[in-house]
Amino acid sequence: MTITNDEQIWDEPAGAADAAALEESAAEPVLVEQLAAAQAEAARNLDGWQRTQAEFANARKRFERQRAEASVDATVEIVAKLLPLLDDFERALESVPGEDKEDPWIVGVTLVYRKMLSVLEGMNVQVIPAIGKPFDPNFHEALSQEPSDEHDSGIIVNEMRRGYQLGDRVIRPSLVTVAP
Repeated sequence: MTITNDEQIWDEPAGAADAAALEESAAEPVLVEQLAAAQAEAARNLDGWQRTQAEFANARKRFERQRAEASVDATVEIVAKLLPLLDDFERALESVPGEDKEDPWIVGVTLVYRKMLSVLEGMNVQVIPAIGKPFDPNFHEALSQEPSDEHDSGIIVNEMRRGYQLGDRVIRPSLVTVAP
């Protein structure tokens, strides 16, 4: 070993340098293969991770959709059970003679009926329009036909029972009479 001007110069025998170069050039293809294999494995791992993330996101969306559908199903079931009660209130209030409409008991029943309508409206339950509308079997159930000079064929002339819907979903169809 020779040291000159603060530099270190290592003297190596000529044979050792050639052996190191030979060893390095022989190791190069192995390293390239190992690098390619590691890159391929990294790509597979990334692909697997991305697929897992996508599956998780899809599962979360599916769960949220099922939860929302279950909520709507429960609301429809409860409202369907309350509608006959609402019908009874309507029939009772329609049968009250005009002179008794100011009776405090009748006023109280009317307030309860209006409160029920308000609660249903707050749940986004809507009355299905019927009289004067074209018959639609998706929303109406025809009980009979009734001749009418005022309405064209296929138009609803009378409603025997109101129908209700929640969004696009029919809770109960309207029972109607249709012009022939």
